[in-house]
Amino acid sequence: MSAGGTIPIIDLGPTLAGEPGALQQAAGQLRHALTEIGFYFIVNHGIPRDQIRGVYEQAARFHALPLDEKMRIRIDKHNVGYLPMKGDTLRTSVVQTVTKPNLNEALFIARDLPADHPDVIADKRFRSANQWPELPGFRDSVMGYCDAMERLVQKLVRLYAVALDLPPVWFDAAFQDFQYKLRMTHYPPQPETTPGDEFGIAPHTDTSFLTVLAPNEVPGLAIRKRNGEWMDAPAIPDAFVVNGGQLLLRWTNDRFLATPHRAINRSGGERYALAFFCDATIDWPIAAVPTCVAPDKPPIYPTTTYTDYMVAYQKRTYDLLQAAE
Repeated sequence: MSAGGTIPIIDLGPTLAGEPGALQQAAGQLRHALTEIGFYFIVNHGIPRDQIRGVYEQAARFHALPLDEKMRIRIDKHNVGYLPMKGDTLRTSVVQTVTKPNLNEALFIARDLPADHPDVIADKRFRSANQWPELPGFRDSVMGYCDAMERLVQKLVRLYAVALDLPPVWFDAAFQDFQYKLRMTHYPPQPETTPGDEFGIAPHTDTSFLTVLAPNEVPGLAIRKRNGEWMDAPAIPDAFVVNGGQLLLRWTNDRFLATPHRAINRSGGERYALAFFCDATIDWPIAAVPTCVAPDKPPIYPTTTYTDYMVAYQKRTYDLLQAAE
């Protein structure tokens, strides 16, 4: 099934119910999506509509706070906290030369490690405690959503394994305690007179193994097709949008796509987005899987880890951190 004849829709219901042959069928659809388009929708995913709506409400609550309150938890070296409006510039874009900062603000939430966790005590990069606003109910709502998304992703990666002609459990260990970031973004409206090189978020590819974007009634996301044309992503009720990023390229030796996309809010009102970025466990070696290499197709990329890759990315992208340094 496809939306607009382009972006496939994968029904996870039969797979999650354990129906015979459903995993293989869904994996085949995923393989097509990630080799031809780089994006797909998922429906019947098991995440309640009210839970999604509740987190959108929390995003609006947070972004309505005065700037000085939000800046008390400004983004840090672990990439958690508040990124202010125009706080990042996507100089890492492989799509176009980006010189202007993005017209959005965002709050980044990671796995909620306790203050006495060994990685937090050791100040291990990207393994910190979160920074929370003083909003009653905010933390419980957001972490409940992250917990549900974590369980969904751990089921999704089995489709990726089968799509890559690997045993279904191939990625299980790598995604047992995986790295994730929830980006709770606010895009203010952009008038039609906005210059053509200013975006809510500029054309880019994600860094992640996979990104899961929550259903959104307010349009704004556009995807660049392989012929170079830009296509607006349709809004499908209750459907998550999923795509791969630069680290998926490394896992699959460029077999799967990391498709460029951008966001512009022309709705005339406020737009919020919930992007859940997912990668392997912090120290897991990221290298091409066996089914994606051959004598005539050696690995394109050197082995890396999440930490090494993201340190370099963060230095080039987040203007606020550069200013702090």
